[in-house]
Amino acid sequence: MSAVANDADFAELFAARAAALRRTAYLLCGDWHRAEDLTQTAFAKLYAAWPRLRDHGAAEAYLRQTLTRTYIDDNKRAWRRERATEPLPDTVVPPVDNDDRMILLGALALVAPRQRACLVLRFFDDLSVEATADVLSCSVGTVKSNTARGLDTLRRILGESVLEPATTGGQRT
Repeated sequence: MSAVANDADFAELFAARAAALRRTAYLLCGDWHRAEDLTQTAFAKLYAAWPRLRDHGAAEAYLRQTLTRTYIDDNKRAWRRERATEPLPDTVVPPVDNDDRMILLGALALVAPRQRACLVLRFFDDLSVEATADVLSCSVGTVKSNTARGLDTLRRILGESVLEPATTGGQRT
């Protein structure tokens, strides 16, 4: 296959999956600018590996795995752990309490990175336990325990009733 055809296939994949991958990255990191950086890194690594891929159908799984590993590795860096010890002088007003989405994103930011990755992959990307384990390169048991611990943390932060699925007419909303 020619390089032009490979580039066209890659461009097609980018157009189809970039927005969804960026949303996943945002749920992982909680910052749109960092999510954009993570997404670009994942696509850059895929582009570098593109000629070596035997099955271009596996490219989406490669992207998701690269994104998640980059996020987790990035959180290990010392500068990510730095926190201000005193309140900053010009603080932003916190989001309105009735905005469930903002409350959930704020709580999700307090969950440990690997637990957060499990929660995002399992419940946002709707991956199975096995697929999540493949993306994170860990065992199924690790995914289950990280998911349970992450949900426990969210329950502790948000309260038990917030995480119960709302039902209307027997269907989950």
